[in-house]
Amino acid sequence: MPKRYNRIFITVGTTRFDLLCEYILSPAVIHALKEIGCKEVVIQIGNSDVDPGNFTKNEIEFTLYRFKDSILEDIKKADLVISHAGAGSCLEVLEEKKPLLVVVNEDLMDNHQLELAEQLQIDGHLYYCTCDTLVNTLNVVDFELLRPFPKANPILFVRYLDDIFRVYKNID
Repeated sequence: MPKRYNRIFITVGTTRFDLLCEYILSPAVIHALKEIGCKEVVIQIGNSDVDPGNFTKNEIEFTLYRFKDSILEDIKKADLVISHAGAGSCLEVLEEKKPLLVVVNEDLMDNHQLELAEQLQIDGHLYYCTCDTLVNTLNVVDFELLRPFPKANPILFVRYLDDIFRVYKNID
């Protein structure tokens, strides 16, 4: 039996991502969420036009809010996280070892977020899609296949700095 994702957390960060906030509340996406076992959705809507509040749609409880000091607790409580492609949000979710679906905001100019999402998907740490492909992605991907993101290793950074200083020391 496939894994069920009872509690889903969605974040748009500090940006304005109206399209994602609106798509999440569309009948097609709500149906796709219900198909993967969703019973509760918490959405951090940022500066989007969607209004914060609490309501039920198709037997799924929705909680929408603009900002909190930290979204870490929402990430920890989630069975699945859907996020915009901001580096900070992606890394915060991956560090908590939560399955992650990144929705790329195609309205951004010079979309560096797409590059990050593509590379992290190639490395097997997340899946990414656009708003237009969100329903299909939820229907077909297997989040169980994702690989955990490796823990940061500060020793590697220290060694790198040591090597740089050795090179500069030998130049003088």
